[in-house]
Amino acid sequence: MSVKQRPRPSDSAGVPNKGLRVNSSKTYANLAVTSNGNIFTVTLHRPPENFLDEEMLIELVDALEDLDGNDSCRVTILASEGKHFCAGANIAKRLADGQRRATHIYGHVPRLARIRKPIVACVQGAAVGAGLGLALMADFRAATAGSRFSANFNRQAYSPGFALTYTLPRVVGVQRASWLFYSGARIGGEEALRIGLIDRLSTSAHPGDAAVELATELALSGPLAVQGTRELLRQHFAARVEAAIAEEMALQDRLRETDDYVEGVQAMKERRLPNFQGR
Repeated sequence: MSVKQRPRPSDSAGVPNKGLRVNSSKTYANLAVTSNGNIFTVTLHRPPENFLDEEMLIELVDALEDLDGNDSCRVTILASEGKHFCAGANIAKRLADGQRRATHIYGHVPRLARIRKPIVACVQGAAVGAGLGLALMADFRAATAGSRFSANFNRQAYSPGFALTYTLPRVVGVQRASWLFYSGARIGGEEALRIGLIDRLSTSAHPGDAAVELATELALSGPLAVQGTRELLRQHFAARVEAAIAEEMALQDRLRETDDYVEGVQAMKERRLPNFQGR
């Protein structure tokens, strides 16, 4: 199933669309691809939350792999329509499938780790859970003071996924990552900038201008040199992401069989504090 790509897919994320053209080589059900010179934008369009599921993730990876083979593309901006960049995995679908069952979407994440060209994530609203994992697969992140970041898995009696046990400590250090995991704390854009979780804080209400500035700076450098340097800096990155995914999936499988997990999912659905029993 596919839908016609929207002519102005990035308005809600604040990505300036002057000069953008729709890339008509392929259509997707859950995202759109546009270009402005040698900077391409992949926009998730499941507003307002842009909840992530297997279908969306496969399309995203397919689009990024296509851009890897497109000589016109030097940098990709990963943006989204709606209120949030990505508010996490699709909990409603998980509940519909049964609280103790879930399809692992994370098996597709190693393909993301093998993308060769740099990515700038444009984060408005929330990047929570799997949404945070997606943002951390990018090389750089732009956000606003009102953006929110949280690795809230433990607050649901669950364990991190999306290779966050590797990528989050890699960006902010083990100590800060441990606190974010164990507490499920939510931090804003200014705190995220202070600890190195994001790279540019927009002075406006939207992160689009800051994301374009980052991408433009990258696109001015020699593309083969950038890709080669990136490969050196990310040596073994894909293998370590794949190893982290395998370990995370195994732990998640065990935790989904616990009563605490059922309580955690239900509490989130009902927007209340959970009552965990440690079993």
